[in-house]
Amino acid sequence: MNPIILAIDTSCDETAVAISSGRRILSNVIASQINIHKKWGGVVPHLAKRAHQDKIDHVLKQALKQAKIKPQQLQAIAVTFGPGLAPALEIGILKAKELTKKHQLPLISINHMEAHLLSSFALNQKGNGPLKSYSKKIFPLLGLLVSGGHTQLVLVKSIGNYQLLGETLDDAAGEALDKLAKMLKLGYPGGPIIEIMAKKGHPDKIPLPVPMQHSKNLNFSFSGLKTAALYTIQKTKLTKQFTYNMAASFQQAIALSLTTKLKKAIIQHQPKTILLGGGVISNLYIRSQLRQAVKPFNLPLHLPYSSKLLTDNAAMICLPAYFKYLNQDFVKNIDKLDRQPSLSFNYSK
Repeated sequence: MNPIILAIDTSCDETAVAISSGRRILSNVIASQINIHKKWGGVVPHLAKRAHQDKIDHVLKQALKQAKIKPQQLQAIAVTFGPGLAPALEIGILKAKELTKKHQLPLISINHMEAHLLSSFALNQKGNGPLKSYSKKIFPLLGLLVSGGHTQLVLVKSIGNYQLLGETLDDAAGEALDKLAKMLKLGYPGGPIIEIMAKKGHPDKIPLPVPMQHSKNLNFSFSGLKTAALYTIQKTKLTKQFTYNMAASFQQAIALSLTTKLKKAIIQHQPKTILLGGGVISNLYIRSQLRQAVKPFNLPLHLPYSSKLLTDNAAMICLPAYFKYLNQDFVKNIDKLDRQPSLSFNYSK
């Protein structure tokens, strides 16, 4: 019988609660804070914390209602404990502890990035998804995670056994897109706006560097690209066409950086399957470039069954929670579970 798990994610600016039965997602409720942070041009931690406090009980109630599940039917509580904003993480952890004690359930602690990594294993309410049935033959998997806070390449030897191959040395790709939008005075969040603007621009009109394109390692860096864009913007009049061209050029440079490193990782580690995750993968141009890069290797490439599972959400938290439940990998001392804002993949080895 598949365990029914309630999962919570408050790692940044979305208050999210989901309920799963095995790998099947029964509900996935997300309360966004975009309107709160928009005027500041980015997420303000203490405002995020307050919004999580205000919304968590309502989101929890809605998730139970949509899943048609009563609290007494739950078999475990799962929660993100890192990485993320410390004040935001705190609210989800406190609520998870409260539910765990109230209903006398086991607590499962989840790495937010592991959840992004395994999001393609999720199945919809009808039990369908990209990895509906799988075997050990799909391993090792190579995961590329591209979000506002992280850009990582991860080798999945088996579920729970991960090797971090490379990560950003400074800004993440999503963060760089947000900062470009701020430079161009386009608003927040920047990623979706840059994608729209780029469709009207010519990517080769403004020459921009592709960060670490010729380095032999698998790390990323986007600060140099951001600086090059800033210098160009400062000495140019901000016309509509310039804005379109800059968006297209910047987006192309990020895509080239991601595809270059992905191809190197495939050659070096010979994976059998590719997984994509993280909010920046919602960008259709970047996604198409990654698909084209993988095509010559004749490898299956998977994304979650819904784009809602790419950006921050709690449904993806259910996946590592399910696998941990099968292994009875629960938090031993609930009171000692604390937020880890800079959590890496090392703990999963």
